[in-house]
Amino acid sequence: MDQGLVTNPKDLERMQHELESLERRISSLEDDELEVMEKLEEAQRELDQLQQLVAETDDRLTTLHAARDEKLADIDAKLQQVQADRGPAAEGLPADLVTLYDRLRDQKGGVGAAALRRRECGGCRLTLDSVELTRIKGLPEDEVVRCEECQRILVRTPESGL
Repeated sequence: MDQGLVTNPKDLERMQHELESLERRISSLEDDELEVMEKLEEAQRELDQLQQLVAETDDRLTTLHAARDEKLADIDAKLQQVQADRGPAAEGLPADLVTLYDRLRDQKGGVGAAALRRRECGGCRLTLDSVELTRIKGLPEDEVVRCEECQRILVRTPESGL
């Protein structure tokens, strides 16, 4: 155009309009490209933050798993010790009492017997009424007493309130 090769004024005007249109389109595309680049940078920053958060969470999870495993090992060791201690302690007890205790322990979430303290069952935490306490008080000391509410074996203590 600037070299004078196009002689028809209408063609020249059309070309100038097309050139202006293309320049506007290029400018618009460059603006769009800048917006996309800004969004990409923002997304990349967010991705970096999330990746760091995931790494921190993974580290925390690893620490928690190690602590859990350590506590489980402690619990297993204590359980083995309790089971070893239970054998000699249960030797002199009648077989039917041990069977009852084991059955109740399975049914009641690991607690088959509960202490009777201050007129309260240590298993269900309910207070026994005076009629029930009088009945228990009249029973022989070797009689198995059970809570009316939770059915656990009640172990009479000096603090029972009898």
